[in-house]
Amino acid sequence: MEKVKVEICCGTACYLLGSAKIMDIESALPEALRGRVEIEARPCLNLCERENLGGAPYVRINETEIVAKATLEGVMKRVTELLEGVS
Repeated sequence: MEKVKVEICCGTACYLLGSAKIMDIESALPEALRGRVEIEARPCLNLCERENLGGAPYVRINETEIVAKATLEGVMKRVTELLEGVS
């Protein structure tokens, strides 16, 4: 079974701008998908420096895809697409 890795930045800026809500992603996913997501809270993804905080909160999916201005709904949608084979 393939898993999707979701790294959620919990640095100060990202946390204050909504990453705390994104941490609830596993309980918000449909039950059939819950065991297929690996969620990791990261102290900082070091992405704010590039954008001067303009894109916070940040989420990294499968170590390469960056989601800026991430929301729980947006990350859930992308994770579901990946798990269902939609690019």
